[in-house]
Amino acid sequence: MSSAAHRNEGRKAARYVVLSGGVGGAKFALGLSRVLRPEQLTIIANTSDDFSHLGLAISPDLDTLMYTLAGVVNEDSGWGCRDETWSCMTGLAALGAETWFRLGDRDLATHLERTRLLASGQTLTEVTRQLCSKLGVAVNLLPMS
Repeated sequence: MSSAAHRNEGRKAARYVVLSGGVGGAKFALGLSRVLRPEQLTIIANTSDDFSHLGLAISPDLDTLMYTLAGVVNEDSGWGCRDETWSCMTGLAALGAETWFRLGDRDLATHLERTRLLASGQTLTEVTRQLCSKLGVAVNLLPMS
């Protein structure tokens, strides 16, 4: 056994915590997720931009991180889902509803489910864990709140 291997024998792998927000933070988190094992990486996402829109709980930075880490992000914009459709937004516009914050149909599904789970009494941390699991995100992603 080499001396380096002997020194590391029995040691736990290093763990890393990243504070992340925005598209740049999501790209950084993705890079780390490619070189670290999932159990080594915890990402704490900005929630200061969270808001309610159309009666839905919107967490833009959490979503950008989830979509990026799941490999489904729209790489052209850096947010939302790849190959997104906009049927709901088109329908809302036809009804004269607010459409200033563009939400694609798949993105709306995330917000609908988040809002439903939060209304059932779950915390944002619990909801985020469930959404990440469904999207196949293996790293630990937590809201800062």
